[in-house]
Amino acid sequence: MAWPIAEVARMSGVTARTLRHYDEIGLLPPARIGTNGHRYYEERELLRLQQILVLRALGLGLTEIGRVLAAQIDELAALRGHHRRLLAERDRLDALAGTVSRTITELEQSGKDGSPMTGINRPENLFEGVQPAQYEESLRAFPELAGEVERRTSAMSEAEIEAGHRKRTAQMIRLAELLAAGMPADAEPVQAEIDAQYRGLAELRAASAEEYRAIGRSCVDNEQWHAAYEAIAPGLAAYQRDAIEVYATTRLS
Repeated sequence: MAWPIAEVARMSGVTARTLRHYDEIGLLPPARIGTNGHRYYEERELLRLQQILVLRALGLGLTEIGRVLAAQIDELAALRGHHRRLLAERDRLDALAGTVSRTITELEQSGKDGSPMTGINRPENLFEGVQPAQYEESLRAFPELAGEVERRTSAMSEAEIEAGHRKRTAQMIRLAELLAAGMPADAEPVQAEIDAQYRGLAELRAASAEEYRAIGRSCVDNEQWHAAYEAIAPGLAAYQRDAIEVYATTRLS
C-alpha cells in the first residue's frame, strides 16, 4: 500500500514541504513518484520517517540523523535503541518537571510567609534531571568555544564540572525570578546577571558582541537550550536572548 505525500503529512504532522526537503537532501526519498509528479510512500518509508522524528525529538540535527540511519544495519535493533533513549529522556524530563514544580511551590510559599526556600538551601534539589553534558552538546554551533569548554572540562574532576553546571543553572533561576518580577530585559538587575554570565564565559574565551548575540539567539533557536530555559519558566529563553542583545549593544559594541 502506498500513501500520497498529503496523507503522510496529515498522519505524521510533518508538512509536505518538509517531506519534500527530506527527499531533496536524501534523508527520506519516496517509494515512487507518480506520473502526476506526486510522491508516494510505503510502509518502509513511514518507518524511516518515524525514526527521523524520534531522533529529532532526541535533539539530533538532520545531518546527524542521516549518518545514524546510514550506519544502522538492523532496523529492529535500532528502534529498540531509540525506544530506550526515549524512555530515558522521559524519565529525565519527569525528574526535571518535578524539580521545577518543587521550586515553584517553595517560591510561592516563601512569598506568602517569608519562609526560607529549602531548594536554595539544598541546591541539589534545583538540578535534579539536568545533565551537565547537555551544556557542552548545545555549544556545537560555536566550535571554538565548544573546543575550549571540552579542553577545560577534560582537566576537571566530576565535582568541579557539576559545580560549574549548578552555577549556570542557578543563574538561569535568578533570571527567571527577575522575569517573574516583571523586570524588563534592560533593567540593571537583569544586566548585572548577564554581566556575570559573560564574565564566566570570558574565563574560557572572550566573545565579541556579534558572537555573544549569536549565543543569545541560540537560547531560543537551539532545541536543548530552549527546552532547558522553558522548563524553568515559560518565556525565559526569549528573555535571556533579549537581555544578551541589550548587553552586547551597550557594553560590547
